[in-house]
Amino acid sequence: MHLGFGAEAVDYESAWQEQRRVHAARFADEVPDTCLLLEHLPVYTAGRRTTDDERPLDGTPVIDVDRGGKITWHGPGQLVGYPIQKLPRPVDVVAHVRRLEEALIGVCAEFGVEGTRVEGRSGVWVLGDPVEERAALGGLNLDFDPRMTDELFDPRLNGPEYAPSNAGQRREDRKLAAIGIRVAKGVTMHGFALNVNPDNTSFDKIVPCGIRDAGVASLAGELGREVTIAEVLPVVEKHLRAVLENAELLPRAV
Repeated sequence: MHLGFGAEAVDYESAWQEQRRVHAARFADEVPDTCLLLEHLPVYTAGRRTTDDERPLDGTPVIDVDRGGKITWHGPGQLVGYPIQKLPRPVDVVAHVRRLEEALIGVCAEFGVEGTRVEGRSGVWVLGDPVEERAALGGLNLDFDPRMTDELFDPRLNGPEYAPSNAGQRREDRKLAAIGIRVAKGVTMHGFALNVNPDNTSFDKIVPCGIRDAGVASLAGELGREVTIAEVLPVVEKHLRAVLENAELLPRAV
């Protein structure tokens, strides 16, 4: 289902309400598995594990939601998908996340971007250069990265050289697609956000997904050319269908 793109981008609360409606219908077997696809109006949303020190410092409003994961941003130039799918119980949440990652990695590959997984971090990533080959931050030749050694270090207070949106320039790992889900009554909610051509500086107000030693990326930024939602949408639909419709859904091993 297409909920709205561009000038018809959807505010978060309206999309969340539609998710709940379709979720209830899917639980009752009134509708088949459904994926809502849309662009959001600009919004910060915080999953259940978000901490206060990851939120915007300037008091920008944040919507607290019932999905897993931490804080992120949604807005123009980002393709959001909410697969609402009934899974066998006991639900294998990790397998569901891996299927979404597989589909989005396939999308990236079709556009010539090598997306991958990072152990312990959900979503789709572009890997950076080895640490020893990266340019020193801030023009200083230091033997350590303060983000890794100082628990009180806050990248939001330390200039653009630490900004998540500049991770590509630093040749660091950077996230192309975030994933955060919830499963209720055996039916999935929430889903993924693929950065196509957003203004990634919106992520600089927060600690995206609670990760301080990496950043964010977009298909347009990685390719060095304009990429539109309209161009990416059918490719995402194709890969979601290929993965989700052909997956062997199994209950979690206990």
